[in-house]
Amino acid sequence: MDLRLERTGTDIQFTGTNGAYDLQIASSDDQEGISPMEMAALSTLGCSSIDILLILEKQQQDVDRFHAEVDTERAEEPPRVFTDLHMHYVLEGDVAPDKVRRAVDLSLETYCSVSNMIDETATITYAFTVNGERYEQDA
Repeated sequence: MDLRLERTGTDIQFTGTNGAYDLQIASSDDQEGISPMEMAALSTLGCSSIDILLILEKQQQDVDRFHAEVDTERAEEPPRVFTDLHMHYVLEGDVAPDKVRRAVDLSLETYCSVSNMIDETATITYAFTVNGERYEQDA
């Protein structure tokens, strides 16, 4: 992996690149870009979403539409790591809820490298919605 970060202007703001795509990184809410902690949460959500869709494809589930959201909580004191992440995956199509649950479990527990790193400091929970019906994580 070859990544690069370059400061833009005089503010504490950067452009990150992998050589093909650029990303604006911001140090405060009044700047354009995504904060490093937002990137970590989105990376967790993105990594697990990729796994889930690949697993469902292998299970011959027909996902017509997909989106996902993440809510986070952080520690009050520095280094202000994540303490909780709650993922919510929303799917539409010819998809069996039990297969979605299995795909999410496999992703978060085994395949998603990012969630397995974040899991060292945070509790990760999830819910999913299939064709308008919401399902909670098994306890």
